[in-house]
Amino acid sequence: MGKTQKHLTKMSRRDGVALSTSESVLKTMQRRPYVPGEHGGPRARHPRLSVYAIQLREKQKAKRIYGIMERQFRNYFEKASAAPGNTGENLAHMLESRLDNAVFRLGFAKTRAQARQMVSHAMFLVNGKKVNIPSYQLRVDDVIEVRENKRKKGLFADMEERAKSHTVPGWLHLEKGAFKGTVVGRPEGEDLKEVYDPKLIIEFYSR
Repeated sequence: MGKTQKHLTKMSRRDGVALSTSESVLKTMQRRPYVPGEHGGPRARHPRLSVYAIQLREKQKAKRIYGIMERQFRNYFEKASAAPGNTGENLAHMLESRLDNAVFRLGFAKTRAQARQMVSHAMFLVNGKKVNIPSYQLRVDDVIEVRENKRKKGLFADMEERAKSHTVPGWLHLEKGAFKGTVVGRPEGEDLKEVYDPKLIIEFYSR
């Protein structure tokens, strides 16, 4: 288990929710869903937190889920606040619309961390152009596809088999067997539901 996955596993146990879909994190949460450390154990209770601590924890959850550093996350909040509409929904929408997240949602990668690395290694095209920026914001009608010379890599060896059981959200369409996906709508409703609460994050930054 790599350093990042070990950290996510520990934080998942602390928060009581899986912060990654990696097999190691999910298995650990099934076996030991309780608080880690000396005072942990099946009967250990999560400590009572202050309002500030609860808000901070929600922010940290979202940052860990999407693999985002503080400065970039605050920038998302500021953009979400400046945009018309509900700030919490705007924030969740921007996080979901990242290219690395779409790669994960389409099933091209098993985890967001893997998707982020794959995008950084320029393995994808967006509308026919190479993009290596994980935070690239996608729009409706954008087409994401695996570059032709990358399709035979081991990362995609079981793509066809995985696609049979993988659920793609409604705002994306996967062309099975074509290594291609299209943004067909705006993430909303159930597509924006994650294990963090955007409202608490907005309250944290609005103090």
